[in-house]
Order: sequence, then C-alpha cells, then structure tokens
Amino acid sequence: MTRYVLFFSYTPEAWRKMIDNPGDRAAAARAVLEPVGGTLESLYFMFGETDGMAICDVPDAEAAAAAAIAVASSGAFRNVRTHELIEPERLRSVLGKAGQAAGSYPAPGT
Repeated sequence: MTRYVLFFSYTPEAWRKMIDNPGDRAAAARAVLEPVGGTLESLYFMFGETDGMAICDVPDAEAAAAAAIAVASSGAFRNVRTHELIEPERLRSVLGKAGQAAGSYPAPGT
C-alpha cells in the first residue's frame, strides 16, 4: 500500500450544511476509500488556508487519483490536493536516484 495525504478546503455551502447537520466525516472518507481498496489512517481539521487533511493508504496512484476525483466531484470542496508520502527509510533510495540524475537536466538558458 502507498500512503497519501489529501489536504482539502470546504466551500462555504458545505460548512453551512455541516453546521446545520453535523455528521461523521471520517465515515464519509472511509466510504470513498473502501471501493478503491484504501483505508483511512487519520482525519484532522485545522484553521487557516486549509480546512483539513486525511492520511490514507491506497494500492496505487490510480486509486489515490480516483478517490481524490470522487471527493472533488461532490462539489463540497473548493480545493483538494493529494500528495504521496515518502517514509524516512525510502528517502535514502530517493536521494540516490536524485544523485544519479543530478547534472542531467540543463538549466534554462544553457
């Protein structure tokens, strides 16, 4: 399984509906993840530019994209951003590959 974080911001209309009828948003997140083979690890709400974040495990990028599109298509969000998370033990491999590629990309204007 691959772990992703989704950052999201609700529309004003969605906030109004939640004020009027609070529900279990974690259950809603689980409901969209389960059909694509995913699970919800955690869900948090926050103040500021972003209203919340969900950390989930899904089989692959296609499943993550499908869940993000399903959520965004609900119309309840003004912004949904999805990022794959890299575990610390994978960073050494990522950096090794970056080292192999470093210098291969010509900077603009060169």
